[in-house]
Amino acid sequence: MSTNTHDLFFSQTTLDRTRTQRIVNDALAGLDDGELFLEYNQSEQLSFDDGRLKGASFNTAQGFGLRGVMGEAVAYAHACELSEAALLRAKDTVRSVNTGQSGAKGETNAPFGANHALYMATNPLNEIEFAAKLEVLQQIDAYIRAKEPLVRQVTASLSGVWQAVHIMRAGGEEASDIRPLVRLNVSVVLEKDGRMESGSCGAGARMNYAGYLQESQWKKQADEALRQAHVNLQSQPTPAGELPVVLGPGWCGVLLHEAVGHGLEGDFNRKETSVFSGRIGQQVASKGVTIVDDGTLPDRRGSLTIDDEGTASGRTVLIEDGILKGYMQDRLNARLMGVRATGNGRRESFAHQPMPRMTNTFMLGGDVPQAEMIASVKKGIYAPHFGGGQVDITSGKFVFSMSEAYLIENGKVTTPLKGATLIGNGPETMSKITMIGDDMCLDDGVGTCGKAGQSVPVGVGQPSLLIDRMTVGGTV
Repeated sequence: MSTNTHDLFFSQTTLDRTRTQRIVNDALAGLDDGELFLEYNQSEQLSFDDGRLKGASFNTAQGFGLRGVMGEAVAYAHACELSEAALLRAKDTVRSVNTGQSGAKGETNAPFGANHALYMATNPLNEIEFAAKLEVLQQIDAYIRAKEPLVRQVTASLSGVWQAVHIMRAGGEEASDIRPLVRLNVSVVLEKDGRMESGSCGAGARMNYAGYLQESQWKKQADEALRQAHVNLQSQPTPAGELPVVLGPGWCGVLLHEAVGHGLEGDFNRKETSVFSGRIGQQVASKGVTIVDDGTLPDRRGSLTIDDEGTASGRTVLIEDGILKGYMQDRLNARLMGVRATGNGRRESFAHQPMPRMTNTFMLGGDVPQAEMIASVKKGIYAPHFGGGQVDITSGKFVFSMSEAYLIENGKVTTPLKGATLIGNGPETMSKITMIGDDMCLDDGVGTCGKAGQSVPVGVGQPSLLIDRMTVGGTV
């Protein structure tokens, strides 16, 4: 398949470029905004479980989404048929949003166009033969079983995506992107004396399979999954109450993503349904706390050369030294709020409308060693790894499970804990950060964000943090 999106959509389908542009011009004439989003997508997944291949899938999808915007009103039509006839039907639907009245207009949107390429364009699905991918999964299974006699179950999975998008706007503006994405997951269940516990490790990026199928990489993930499972076999019930909490670096940034990030997306703030609404310029976190969303990091899972509206992705400072500086914006909400789009307009596929979404969201590092944080806590919790979580955007309240946690006693990490959860409020928690670590890092490339029924890949990150006091939900 060609890696040139012009060839992909106008030479390898029945679409004519000039006639397609004319349809887009007609559909969006007199409207505030809108675009034609063309997509071609290949994806695969292999799952190896209990010593054998449990599942293998390959899927190809293509289609378009045509959107027209007038004020706050949006008309959207999509189809998996890339033909002029389908586009003409979609045009009639999109024209229905034109009420004859001018919509609200704000500041001119960010320039339409792209960054320099942030990732490779080649298709990872074609890079390695199916048999070679399967062999790696078999090797992972054999390695773990040979290393650990307590193994009850081993699951290894490999997934890859190659997505090509092309965006056309009225007047002839065009932008395109080709997005690879791969991921390797390993999980282990151990059993000892009738007790079973699990551990897992995943990694991925916008690159080819080669880096993740190397023995050094998959052994690292297999060893980490085993380590977590062993820790959980030794875990004890978690004490409940108000305790200081030390969070580890990297993946624990998912707490920022949920507790703070979603509340800083433009649509919630335009509608004034976020706990952060109307608070630009106010102190919303402890001094020293700086949080950014950056879609320009090379090869990262959440990075985008352009967003799904054609705007170049960027680096947006959300909170600086504890002060709220801005929100993540798509074109619609930016225009209605009188600000500039930040390159955060994202959609799951051509069948979905874009909305403000995070890319790679993380807190910048400080200067405190993690050991110093732990040494300062008489009794508390150390959480190096999180599981799932959820947040109420309006109130800012969140709940998170900890997939790995320990008790801190007299400045030392001691007993592994089971069933630990963190309960809090986003702004309140950010204001209770008393130490910021010198070990900032991003996650290993496994984040997927859900919003309004759509899922997109994202990245998170942070340094180690000492939070003065949080509500810990436990079992004792």
